[in-house]
Amino acid sequence: MKSPTAQRLGVVPSVFAVEHLSHATFPEDDEWIALVRAPEGLTVVREIWPTASGDRWIGLYGGASPHSLDVPGMLAAIVGPLAEAAIPVFVASTFHGDLVLVPEPKVKEAVAVLEDAGHRVDTTHLRSADI
Repeated sequence: MKSPTAQRLGVVPSVFAVEHLSHATFPEDDEWIALVRAPEGLTVVREIWPTASGDRWIGLYGGASPHSLDVPGMLAAIVGPLAEAAIPVFVASTFHGDLVLVPEPKVKEAVAVLEDAGHRVDTTHLRSADI
C-alpha cells in the first residue's frame, strides 16, 4: 500500500526507554529526550546505553524531510501501516517531524512495513544485529 504522504525517515543512532513516573511533575535529572505531563503522571523518554536491559525502543525520525505543521496525515501515514502490522509505537512529535519509537525486536519488521508503504528509511544507524 503506497502512502500519499510518503516520507524519508532515518533510524536514530540511540536506544530509548519510555518510563511512567506516576507522582512526578518533573524528572529529578536532566537526562531525558522528551517529557509529557498528564493528570496520571509524567511520561519520560530517555536515551539508554545500548547494553541496558529492559524494554528498549528504536527511533525512526521524519525530520529528514520536514513538513509544515498544517500538512494533514503525515503521522498517520507512518503509524497506520505499523498498526496494521501489529507493531506497537510510542510517538514524540517535534516542530519538524515525528520521532516514532518501535520496540527493538520489531525494528526490522517496522522498516520493511514502512518501505512497503512507500516511505524511504535510512538504516545506516541500525546495528548489524538489528538488520
